[in-house]
Amino acid sequence: MTVTEALKLRKSTRAFLNKQVDMEIVQRILNTARHAPSGVNTQPWQVAVVSGDKKRDIEQTMENAFNSGVKGKMDYQYYPNEWQGAYKDRRRACGLQLYSTLQIAREDKDRQKQQWLANYRAFDAPVVLFFFMDKVMETGSFLDYGMFLQSIMLTAVEEGLAVCTQAALAEYPQIVKEKLDYPNDCTLICGMALGYEDKEAVVNSYRTPREEVDSFTKFFE
Repeated sequence: MTVTEALKLRKSTRAFLNKQVDMEIVQRILNTARHAPSGVNTQPWQVAVVSGDKKRDIEQTMENAFNSGVKGKMDYQYYPNEWQGAYKDRRRACGLQLYSTLQIAREDKDRQKQQWLANYRAFDAPVVLFFFMDKVMETGSFLDYGMFLQSIMLTAVEEGLAVCTQAALAEYPQIVKEKLDYPNDCTLICGMALGYEDKEAVVNSYRTPREEVDSFTKFFE
């Protein structure tokens, strides 16, 4: 498989088979991804690979928090306070594409809630990866982390696995840190669902569009 093929095959998978992932495969993925670049070779990533009872404990605690009305708050601000222009349009289109694929009506708040809760279960993937970084690190390390995450995703595709990188899994950082015994003075970047795609699931049948190169690129000579 080429890098180009892996890039085009990768997608946000939201339904997984009930099939365990061999931890040797996860080890291979991380062993490859560790070669991702970082500013002055800081390598700011810290990874927790979670499955089994520990995964179920974390996801149930997050679901309980959400259902009890506890509002999640990430360790950093991911999205803008006010959505504008094309970003607002793309965000709306992304949500509409998901709900229309699943035939969830705008007024069906219960099904919308159930679909959202699936985020906290990592869409029932057998493995979830949580990504941490020391809070002393600044904005540049977030760029480094993006390259590391992309390296994991592409290598996972090469291994025949599917992924979904999720900001939602970082909405209750104190729960995750407490359950995994990580210190409060670290930043929970995000989580990633990892497993084998359920190719029969309707939710996996659509792909979000991408802008053409000319729409975001200027060439200078």
